Amino acid sequence: MRVLVTRPRPDGDDTANELIALGHEPVVSPLLEVTMDTGAVLDLAGVQAILVTSANGARALASATDRRDLPVFAVGAASAAAARQLGFTRTESADGDVAALADLVTVRLSPGDGALVHVAGTVTAGDLSGTLTHAGFGVRRAVLYRADPVAALPGEIVRRLEEGTLDVALFYSPRTAAQFATLVAAKGLAESCHRIVALALSDAVAVKLKGLGFAHIEVAESPDQDSLFRALDATNTETYT
Repeated sequence: MRVLVTRPRPDGDDTANELIALGHEPVVSPLLEVTMDTGAVLDLAGVQAILVTSANGARALASATDRRDLPVFAVGAASAAAARQLGFTRTESADGDVAALADLVTVRLSPGDGALVHVAGTVTAGDLSGTLTHAGFGVRRAVLYRADPVAALPGEIVRRLEEGTLDVALFYSPRTAAQFATLVAAKGLAESCHRIVALALSDAVAVKLKGLGFAHIEVAESPDQDSLFRALDATNTETYT
């Protein structure tokens, strides 16, 4: 199938490579552009653990410190894998959302053992710091990257929508889904989505797509790419068109 990937690079390119291996034709057209704060230096004195809520958070963390000894608690498998690839040997995944990460931290850690650092972008989902502060932890939010939305719908998406040459669209975050919906509506192309099946990583992502005319919106069983790919494998676009 012809599959639209709206994730920012480099994650979007990684997804595309996996789709190719599965026999699909990926169309990579990011809706967010990630910029790292390459000059940042992270002070980890008195810190017992680091929290990351995206693979970009893991990359930003690695750029901001040489230390690799502290435990890294990640929101999901992808962010945990990114941390491990960058040399962090003590990683643990919540395999869920921000609420699941907060639950994992409260089970594994004690507030008296030191502060927590949440490596984040300028825009975050949920209130991880607030939840953990309420549980008694000292939490410092370190903003080390930004993900800026593109100003207009990329030409590749416009062309594909107009020509009807997309079968499936993958959406990984509420922010990207909302940006897609806004830009498609502004371009007057909402009706062009009627041939496309949208696959969303979570209910929070899916709700941002409700206003468009997708043939169907399917939510992954769990918020990870493997589940999203299983939904893709089960998708038959002819059922909805």
